[in-house]
Amino acid sequence: MPELPDVEGFRQVLLSCGSRRSVTDIDVRDAGILRGVTEERLRTELKGARLGTAWRHGKWLFVPTDGAPTLVFHFGMTGSLRCCAREEPIEAHDRLVLTLDGARNLCYRDQRKLQGVQLADDTAVDRILDGLGPDARAVSREEFLELLSGRRGAVKGALMDQSVIAGLGNLLCDEILWRSHVAPRIPVRNLSEKSLRRIHAAMGRVLTTSVRAGRVPPRRSWLTGRRDDSEPQCPRCGDSLRSGRVAGRRTVWCPRCQT
Repeated sequence: MPELPDVEGFRQVLLSCGSRRSVTDIDVRDAGILRGVTEERLRTELKGARLGTAWRHGKWLFVPTDGAPTLVFHFGMTGSLRCCAREEPIEAHDRLVLTLDGARNLCYRDQRKLQGVQLADDTAVDRILDGLGPDARAVSREEFLELLSGRRGAVKGALMDQSVIAGLGNLLCDEILWRSHVAPRIPVRNLSEKSLRRIHAAMGRVLTTSVRAGRVPPRRSWLTGRRDDSEPQCPRCGDSLRSGRVAGRRTVWCPRCQT
């Protein structure tokens, strides 16, 4: 389930595989991942275009091109980008394959096809960004306090709201709240400034480590590394972890540590 660290990893894939390379061929193997663009237009716009330096905001990845609109990726729940040698076999879930000069293929893989790929001019890019909050890696403590001030609903729901802060997903939010000793169902308005400061600090630490790993790492010292055990225990206090739905998502927390 790609979150900010995963998408940052995909950005690195693009930088190493496709930056400043031209698209020599386009294979749309499943048009179900195209959003607002036809196969014909995608080929017309992209073939021969040179990919620029990819940039990310939250869970969105933007690739400017020379002489064409920006190529935009959103990875939904199962999407990924892979850089492959041209002779490597195409896999079943490779929905879009861009052949690049230099004998490489850039493959967009996605099993469930909940999001996908689009072309966006500057106005369309601005429209996407207007619907998003600031990127989670760039939010200062003061800005974080301001963004959450006065919000209603559970704190996990607020953190997962992409219009508030862009990039946090289910695993990140559970990990951040566990490290902050904050229960996911607590209303934001019931949290003290001290608690919000702890959440912001934990967010920074978790993102730094996760971006370095290219994912939320399933370390045994992390909540993430225990959540899928048959009888999960808190790596901090050893108490049994609980699981339930918060903000519509499966949520794991420690009832002893997170109060």
